[in-house]
Amino acid sequence: MMIPIVGTLVYFIYFHNYFSLIPGIFVYLKQLKGVQMFSPIQIPADAVMLFNVVKLKEGVSMDDVELAIGGMCNVVKNTYGNDKGGFIAGQVFKYAGFVSDQGTLGDKGPEEEHIVIVTYWQSFDQHEKSHADHLFKEKFNALVEFSRDTKELGYELQWQGSPE
Repeated sequence: MMIPIVGTLVYFIYFHNYFSLIPGIFVYLKQLKGVQMFSPIQIPADAVMLFNVVKLKEGVSMDDVELAIGGMCNVVKNTYGNDKGGFIAGQVFKYAGFVSDQGTLGDKGPEEEHIVIVTYWQSFDQHEKSHADHLFKEKFNALVEFSRDTKELGYELQWQGSPE
């Protein structure tokens, strides 16, 4: 029953402005490999994927936005998950500074600090309905405070596979 304790701890820290402790909390959360936020995900072939590139403001790091992202992802997962709104799964990636020489055509110049939020939904309409909701907008606006630009593109699956 670790999740309720962690949720209570994050809630306590967030609402009591103990922001200096937050990086330590997220290191602890990342070490909990057994909790659902690090479990493998399964994506149905008829799912749609939204790919959101969030370019961070100058001087902002992943450590600065982790709480905002966590709050937003928690709202999406718990409010719009499955039959409640069509959310299937999601992932958040931090840019690692790597640009592939083999997979890049054109300019290979430096990229600015950014994160990518990948979400999978039953439909684009369900995604848009959830993101128009005031509860989501409140959480997303907390992330926007740290962002210079965001762009969310929708995709339909054409192929998926894994080694045999």
